Amino acid sequence: MNLLEKEILDRQIIEKLIPQKNPFVMVDKLLFFSNEKIVSGFTISRGNLFVQDSFFTAPGLLEHMAQSVALHTGYQYFLKQEPAPTGYIGAIKHIEFYSLPPVDSEVTTTVNILYEIMGVTLVRAETTSAGSVIARSEMKTVLVD
Repeated sequence: MNLLEKEILDRQIIEKLIPQKNPFVMVDKLLFFSNEKIVSGFTISRGNLFVQDSFFTAPGLLEHMAQSVALHTGYQYFLKQEPAPTGYIGAIKHIEFYSLPPVDSEVTTTVNILYEIMGVTLVRAETTSAGSVIARSEMKTVLVD
């Protein structure tokens, strides 16, 4: 069940929910939120750090996926009215890139939380663009105090 009353499309609000700051922000929309799942979006601009030859690179997609997990954590803490801790990628178990999206396109990532225990979260993420799956990953993120 989606716990959002409405999608959050304001980049300034999104930036308050994640620890990353410009120019390193790779999420700009919160489209769905539940305890087990988040759907985030990001519109790729030409000036993005991860754009090369007019395409968003694989490291950019990976960072977008990781920041989607951070957005999930940040929104959880926002609902509890507590400051969110900082986290980082602890391990990448599996990742596949099928295509790279061009500048001005939007990517949407669905992250399913497989488990959370003692600050470690295992997730499965799938990123789409223009209706096609462009990347999949399974990773662990770790929170730090």
